[in-house]
Amino acid sequence: MAAIFQGVGAAAALSSSPSNSFDSKKFVSSPCRSFSVRKGASFAVVRSDGRVNLNPKGGRAQQLISNAVATKSDSAAAFSSSKPGHELLLFEALQEGLEEEMERDPRVCVMGEDVGHYGGSYKVTKGLAKKFGDLRVLDTPIAENSFTGMGIGAAMTGLRPVVEGMNMGFLLLAFNQISNNCGMLHYTSGGQFTIPIVIRGPGGVGRQLGAEHSQRLESYFQSIPGIQMVACSTPYNAKGLMKAAIRSENPVIFFEHVLLYNLKERIPDEDYICNLEEAEMVRPGEHVTILTYSRMRYHVMQAAKTLVNKGYDPEVIDIRSLKPFDLYTIGNSVKKTHRVLIVEECMRTGGIGASLIAAITENFNDYLDAPIMCLSSQDVPTPYAGTLEEVTVVQPAQIVTAVEQLCQ
Repeated sequence: MAAIFQGVGAAAALSSSPSNSFDSKKFVSSPCRSFSVRKGASFAVVRSDGRVNLNPKGGRAQQLISNAVATKSDSAAAFSSSKPGHELLLFEALQEGLEEEMERDPRVCVMGEDVGHYGGSYKVTKGLAKKFGDLRVLDTPIAENSFTGMGIGAAMTGLRPVVEGMNMGFLLLAFNQISNNCGMLHYTSGGQFTIPIVIRGPGGVGRQLGAEHSQRLESYFQSIPGIQMVACSTPYNAKGLMKAAIRSENPVIFFEHVLLYNLKERIPDEDYICNLEEAEMVRPGEHVTILTYSRMRYHVMQAAKTLVNKGYDPEVIDIRSLKPFDLYTIGNSVKKTHRVLIVEECMRTGGIGASLIAAITENFNDYLDAPIMCLSSQDVPTPYAGTLEEVTVVQPAQIVTAVEQLCQ
């Protein structure tokens, strides 16, 4: 393995790789609301709704004030088929983002089970081994603790590995490496090491995949200090978040949902990245704030159609950043609607929803006109039987009923 990383490191040495010494300005994420991509003498700022704003002065975005109510921004339609771009499935968007980053930075490498010439169990790494070779796309043995630890060590030496867990449930075997090493080494080394690693893979309740393959590990990893967590939900944010995660100096756990890989969307041709700490306003509204992420975004939007027909105006936010939460966007919405419904696929006990309730209660309790409601999966192992599996997960009809109760 040392020879392998010497080979990758030799390629990395061709580029001007930054020092691994700690720089607080680099380590702390920027509070700007969007990332910028250099374009000539100006900056092209790509927003989460697909719009591109040019800032010829290259000025910094206004600092966020979490305790102030932001003015309502212009609601532009999402990137549609009428605009230039190309259509991709979600797994193809992940693959495109990964490929672009590997082309841009020779320090980026991929490792995991069947990620090489097989192309990954869900084809996210398809074609990468042929293009970049076996040194940068490394097939590993079935030993999650070993290759996750190897990836963390590679990150310590200056590489930027992307580790695929094949299924997020398998990463429980590497929990020690993710917790005691990945999350803590920057601190325990006194800032001498950064760990720019991305740990990604599919998870969530599929269609009759059984209990061990239907786990939602967001709640397992959220308490680990020193890591960030994001969950993609569309091809647009899948690519943008993937590129941002690879460029981050922090370790990022990247959650993908097994049932969203074949979701298709038109995305821009030009380079863009999404903010790792920014939620996405999916639908502006006035009556209730619905916070959700990943697959539940689509259950919520299905319920929203029924709610609109019944005279309700829900505001839907895809939180995307599971750690840390975007309390700027969430807080402004709470101050406007005064009611909150959380819809998640995670488990109810100790889940993302529980952490959201605590954060909202602590920061915005005075703006609430009703108790926060949270719809979560049942605290049971996911059944194999399709009818029972469906009962354990939140359905659109339950969301409609919950909003009606909140708005009484």
